Amino acid sequence: MRKLLMGNEAIAYGALESGISFATGYPGTPSTEVIETIAHLNPEVFAEWAPNEKVALEEAAGVSYAGLRSLVTMKCVGLNVAADPLMSLAYSGVEGGLVILVADDPGPHTSQTEQDDRYYGKLSLLPVLEPYDPQEAHDLIKYAYELSEKYKVPVLFRTTTRVNHTTADVEVGEFVKLERKPEFKKDIQRYVRASMKGNLERHKWLNKTLREIEKEFETLRFNWIEGEGKIGIIVEGVPYNYVKEVVPKIDEKFKILKLSTPHPLPKKLVVDFLKSVDMAIVIEDGAPFLEEEVKIVAYEEGLNVPIYGKRTGHLPLEGELTPSLVRNALLRLLGKEAQSYEKPKEVEETEKLAPSRPPTMCPGCPHRGSYRALLDALRELKFKRDEIPIHGDIGCYALSLLPPLEAIWTEYVMGASISLANGQSIAFGKKIVATIGDSTFFHNGIQPLVDAVYKNLDVLVMILDNRTTAMTGHQPHPGTGGSETGRKFNEIDIEALVKALGVKYVKTVDPYDLKATREAIKEAMQVKGPAVIIAKRECIIPVIRRGEIEELPTVIEDKCVGCKACILLTGCPALVYDPETNRVKIDPLICTGCGICNQLCPFDAIKFPSETEKKE
Repeated sequence: MRKLLMGNEAIAYGALESGISFATGYPGTPSTEVIETIAHLNPEVFAEWAPNEKVALEEAAGVSYAGLRSLVTMKCVGLNVAADPLMSLAYSGVEGGLVILVADDPGPHTSQTEQDDRYYGKLSLLPVLEPYDPQEAHDLIKYAYELSEKYKVPVLFRTTTRVNHTTADVEVGEFVKLERKPEFKKDIQRYVRASMKGNLERHKWLNKTLREIEKEFETLRFNWIEGEGKIGIIVEGVPYNYVKEVVPKIDEKFKILKLSTPHPLPKKLVVDFLKSVDMAIVIEDGAPFLEEEVKIVAYEEGLNVPIYGKRTGHLPLEGELTPSLVRNALLRLLGKEAQSYEKPKEVEETEKLAPSRPPTMCPGCPHRGSYRALLDALRELKFKRDEIPIHGDIGCYALSLLPPLEAIWTEYVMGASISLANGQSIAFGKKIVATIGDSTFFHNGIQPLVDAVYKNLDVLVMILDNRTTAMTGHQPHPGTGGSETGRKFNEIDIEALVKALGVKYVKTVDPYDLKATREAIKEAMQVKGPAVIIAKRECIIPVIRRGEIEELPTVIEDKCVGCKACILLTGCPALVYDPETNRVKIDPLICTGCGICNQLCPFDAIKFPSETEKKE
């Protein structure tokens, strides 16, 4: 049966056709849709989000120890969080197949870094598989479960954005339900890492297993050689599509080795290929991982075949590969001039007409109120604009870095806002501010808050609770109590949790109420030791989808003087300045009635209908 599927959907189909019982992970583009698709397609599979990637991998390991098949998904930086259990899990191995899907993001399009997670395969001594299109992603993940159970090791399944989010016709099959009863046998040497002798033996077992997997990869159907010629191309993943596109347009014959197994590298296959060509170029997305592995093999075999790639400057070390970059690398290899890509004149003219559209918080985003209140509170406390560091975290609220708010000073990994504030409170001996979202707080923010309480550090933590994991598509988290599959879970009360940790000053405010939020922040800044403010208001998008927007404010034209304070203080896209009338207008098509502009207008020129009716 053929279906038009996105790569992530194809992966979900392949996992369900492999008979998985359990799927989990933490939402992160470009991997998110895999879990969502599984949850939608087969409610019998326990497909739910975990608080973070470490918890997800450990839960999946527990399922796999019991002989059932499981899947863990995450984006590239998520494997950093899961790296701790990954290393020990490699030693213990698994019983039921366990696949760890990690979506790398060359570009990057939506990630903090362009990290290449193939290196985790080398570090953990685990096999890594990588598909080049949605169909191979579907087929390869089914093989990944066979590989995992045959050798009793977890398998790293590396994808990149172009596979995850490309749509194509995919041949799919029937979902499978494996009739297995969970069983877990006690095995101290295998599962208890406190045994040093056992660790040494498991390390030997893992190395032996990796050598056996390498032999299997030599004849694997997902690795093949095509074409004729004395110039070789060794290619892995998505760039294989670019090679297939550009090679027919170049007046030269190429011999291509297409790989889906960067680790362990099938050495004999690579050596035989290198012996058949005069030179070779390695084409891959990300770091020069495959190029380095190929060069090691060539050196060990005493081969003098020149090998080119990213390390030789034929391809860039940064950014995502494109057909144009691949074509020019091949032309340079042939001693020919690179061909520059010129945009059609019509495209250039159209691009000039298109206005610049920097990312911005949605109209009605509660984070706008939180940061406006924070900045105003610090100003009212007589702090200079850049006197108190404000640390940000991963989420929609990172957009507060842009004008007009320009609030946060840092943002790079989950939960770091609180840890950075902790450290700087010690370094500077004064109150430092951390801002963190609700999902991010559950992911990795609780531990640094524990440390702040334990050491009585002088920090103000603002938990921006918009009741969802908004940036990745509104997934639930422990603070919501709900589930996309309809399962009912316990809702973790953030305020009660924070108080239980020992924080003395804890206050929940509505960020739409600027005055109350501002006053709470001013109070918290006077507290010696850790203080927490929970700015609680649901993300506006689900509210809009439920049709719960009520009245909208309007501008009273004879009161508006065109000072643009509402625009300059909020940056709300619903506020539009009209230069012809020297007045501000409110776009009713996108305004959500949050009322923040109403509270900030110095001339009382923005009113809700209900306010006007009361006066009349």
